[in-house]
Amino acid sequence: MATNSPANDLLPSRPAPTGAAPVLILLRLEGLAAAALSAAFYARTGASWWLFAALWIAPDLSMLGYLAGPCWGARVYNAVHTYVLPAVLGLSAFLLHAHALLPVALIWINHIGVDRLLGYGLKYTNGFGWTHLGTLGKRRGAATPAS
Repeated sequence: MATNSPANDLLPSRPAPTGAAPVLILLRLEGLAAAALSAAFYARTGASWWLFAALWIAPDLSMLGYLAGPCWGARVYNAVHTYVLPAVLGLSAFLLHAHALLPVALIWINHIGVDRLLGYGLKYTNGFGWTHLGTLGKRRGAATPAS
């Protein structure tokens, strides 16, 4: 059931513009770059790769937000899957000389980068499969938000 609320105007409902494929490729390459750089920087920290493996999946716990519904799920997932919070954590590590925080920030950035590389983007409130990188599932890329 559709409503005429302004929020629904922001939901993806139309096919991607003709030139969307090169943009999506760039966004995925950006994820690859973030993943590669964060892994290289992580290696320079000397932190344990066991820590990397143990914490790498932690950001996906944000999917539990979907238990409260698609709107809250998208909000929680997106808050955890943007580069903003790990960047603040990394900057805090430097400014506060809290060097133990830097590996955590780099693991978090790596997770987000790999997600972007694989096509898991930020979520829209109309369902987990609707992302800024297209739709997930059989009809991948069939509908993306209008520019």
